[in-house]
Parts: sequence; structure tokens; C-alpha cells
Amino acid sequence: MAFGVETLDQPGVLASVTRVIYEHGANITYVGMTERGGDSVRLYFEVESAADEGALEAAITSLPQVVALQREPSFEKVFGKRVIVLGGGAQVSAVVMGAVNEADRHNIRGERISVDTIPLIGEEHIAEAVRATARLPRVACLVLAGSLMGGDITEAVVEVRRKGILVVSLKMAGSVADVADLVVGDPLQAGVMAVMLVASTAKLDIERIRGRSF
Repeated sequence: MAFGVETLDQPGVLASVTRVIYEHGANITYVGMTERGGDSVRLYFEVESAADEGALEAAITSLPQVVALQREPSFEKVFGKRVIVLGGGAQVSAVVMGAVNEADRHNIRGERISVDTIPLIGEEHIAEAVRATARLPRVACLVLAGSLMGGDITEAVVEVRRKGILVVSLKMAGSVADVADLVVGDPLQAGVMAVMLVASTAKLDIERIRGRSF
């Protein structure tokens, strides 16, 4: 169950809404602030295991701070699993081209895979972005596209892999390629393989190719 709630922009509003969700036996799986302006704010919730969804809606709507509530399709349903591409502009654009083309094939068949990217340079900026992927919802795979990556970026890759995110690296200088799940020489193919690794409609199993270079 997913819904947006427009509320007055006041202290304690989030606590009031989450208390009602708790009282109806629901578990919050995702929450975010999607809009804020004037005297109002829009909150977005994804919850599961509500005993009575209609009663939960009614209880939230009855709160004095709540202006309106609207059911929404979940981010999982709309955007699905996420592939994130980070690194140098030219390499990033080639990886994204491969990933988008491959995602299109699977999404036509009912899959939901989205591709996000930001071209970055500099060890500090890339390492920061790598770590941030672990804080984003629904990230299934990270692709590092560049000519040289190591140092703190390598440490960041190790950290996000521990959190269950697959990491694909282009074949490049530096130590990042040594700690990635998969190394691919061609940027276009790297994007294709990243999507195939996370698609339920594909047959590429990371456990059979982990640590290999193509």
C-alpha cells in the first residue's frame, strides 16, 4: 500500500501519522518528503501488513493536521529496481546507452528497471556518491565507469557490496576493478550486463561469473 499525505507544515506531524500507522498494525517500508511549500508539506509512505487499509486511510485523514490523502502506485511498481552509473562523462554515457537499451527489452516484458546516472570526477566526489547509493531505495546494481579509480573509491565499493549492492566496473587502472563483482571492458556491454544481472526475466547469474573479467 502506498499513499501521499498532504499535511500542515508543523512540528510533530510525521510522528502523528506514523503513530496511526503503528496503531493499525502496519509496517512502514519507505517514507519520504516529496513537496514542501507555503504552509503545507506532502509526505509519501509505503506500508505493508495493514490489518484494514480502508480504516488506516480514514484514521490518517481524520488527523487535524492532515489536509488530504491519496493512494499512489509504489515506486517499486513504477520504477522497479535501480541501476546507478557513476564516473566519467564519456564512459558513463556509453554504459547508460547499453543499460537503457537492455532495460527496455525487459520492461516490455513486464519487468521494471530504471537507470540513474551522474557524471563525476575526483576521488572524493565519486567515493561520496558510491556510499550514497546505499542510502537510496531499490538500488540493485552500481556501475563504475572511468579510466582510473582507486583509493577511497575502492573502500566505498567494499562497503556498498557488504550491503548487498552488486558492483560492475569497467576495465580500468586502479584498485576498484579488483574489488568489483564483475569487470567488463566494453562500456556498452557493461550497461547491458548490469541490467541482465538484476532482471528477473534474464538468466545471467552473478554467482556463476563473480570475480571474472570480460
